[in-house]
Amino acid sequence: MLGGMTAKDPRAAGLASLASLVADETRAACLLALLDGRAWTAGELARHAGVAASTLSEHLGRLVAGGLLAEERQGRHRYVRLAGTGVAQLVEDLAAQVPPAALRHPARSLRESSAGSAMARGRTCYDHLAGRLGIAVTDALTERGLLRQDTGFALTEAGVEWFGRVGIPLERGGRRPLARACLDWTERRPHLAGVAGAALCRYALDAGWCVRVGSERAVKVTPSGERELGLLLGVPSGALR
Repeated sequence: MLGGMTAKDPRAAGLASLASLVADETRAACLLALLDGRAWTAGELARHAGVAASTLSEHLGRLVAGGLLAEERQGRHRYVRLAGTGVAQLVEDLAAQVPPAALRHPARSLRESSAGSAMARGRTCYDHLAGRLGIAVTDALTERGLLRQDTGFALTEAGVEWFGRVGIPLERGGRRPLARACLDWTERRPHLAGVAGAALCRYALDAGWCVRVGSERAVKVTPSGERELGLLLGVPSGALR
C-alpha cells in the first residue's frame, strides 16, 4: 500500500477486457446464436448478425483471441463454437440480467413474431432445455421429489435412479455440476442445467421427444414426446404447446 491507496486487484484488467468483448452488439448477437450448442460458419453468423463477412471476421478474431470462442477449419470453411460450458453459462447469466422492458419491442414481421413465440415456448439453452418447456420439465422433476431447489439445484437419490431407469446416462467425473440452476430469460425462473440438464436435452432430441424448428434454437415437443413426458413425469400436454 502506498499513500493510503490499496493495491489494484490483478483481476481488474482481465475483467475489463472480458467485458469489452461482450460490449458490442454484433459480438453479443454471435454469442447468443452460438448458445444453440452447434458450430456455425463465419458466413452464417454474418448473415445472422446482419453485417458484412469482413466485418464479422474481425469480431470473431477478437472473440477467439479472448477465449470465448473456439475455431475449427474444414477446407475453406471456418467454423466457430462457444469455447465450453463455462462460456455458455456466462452468456446465459448475462442475458438473463437484461431488463424485461428491453425485450419488449414490436415484431417487424409475422415471421419474427412466430420465431419469438417458438423460442419462448421451447428452445435449447446451449445444451439444455429452456423456455416454457424447460420450466415445465424442471417443475415436474421438483414436484416428484427428483430435483431439489430449496438449497440450490440438486438431484435427489430418487432423481438419479429416475435417470437410470429411463435410460438417460449421467456423465459424472468432470468439474461440471450434476445439476445447476440457469435463470430462464423469458420465464424469469430457473430451469435445469448442468450434466443432468444436458443429458435430458440430448436424450429428448435423440429419442424424438423434441425436434428443432427453424434456424434458431427453438424446439417443439412431438406427439410421442407429449406422451412420454406425461407418462414419466406427469407433465400436462397443455404446458408443452
